[in-house]
Amino acid sequence: MKIKFLLTSFDIWKPEHKSNSSDDLLGVISAQELTDYSLSFIRKLPVDSEVAPEIVISQIEKFQPDVIVCCGMAEKRETLTIESQANSGSEVIKTSVDLSKLVVGLDGTEISNDAGKFVCEDLYYSVLKYLDAGCLKSKCIFVHVPILTAVNIDLIVGDSLKILSKISW
Repeated sequence: MKIKFLLTSFDIWKPEHKSNSSDDLLGVISAQELTDYSLSFIRKLPVDSEVAPEIVISQIEKFQPDVIVCCGMAEKRETLTIESQANSGSEVIKTSVDLSKLVVGLDGTEISNDAGKFVCEDLYYSVLKYLDAGCLKSKCIFVHVPILTAVNIDLIVGDSLKILSKISW
């Protein structure tokens, strides 16, 4: 049976943005012929801290994925960054995925401990809290995606595909 993935991205939130790099990345991934996995996408989530988690959690309940990869844009970062944790007030929830093993062999990816104090962190926190409540045994990570350029796109897409392969072990 194929590993079931749920991948999410956000819509733009600033008028000067032409696209959201997280959605750009999912567009490239969805065009790949990845026959080893069953991929489901929630693209262009609204940049809303209440609505986005509701949408994602309802789709988690419906699809029951093995792995959830939430993606968001990090326009000031230069590499993919996988978030180790999410905060809400004083509460911190860490991903159950061993990120130190996950990033081995990834040339354009780093681990981050700061999910951004914005809708990205709110989504990640909500999904991790939902999973921690014992609703599913899914793995979940949040990946911040830098602006994709002609210089970095091959590295970013390559690392993203490696992440899908490695996290499904």
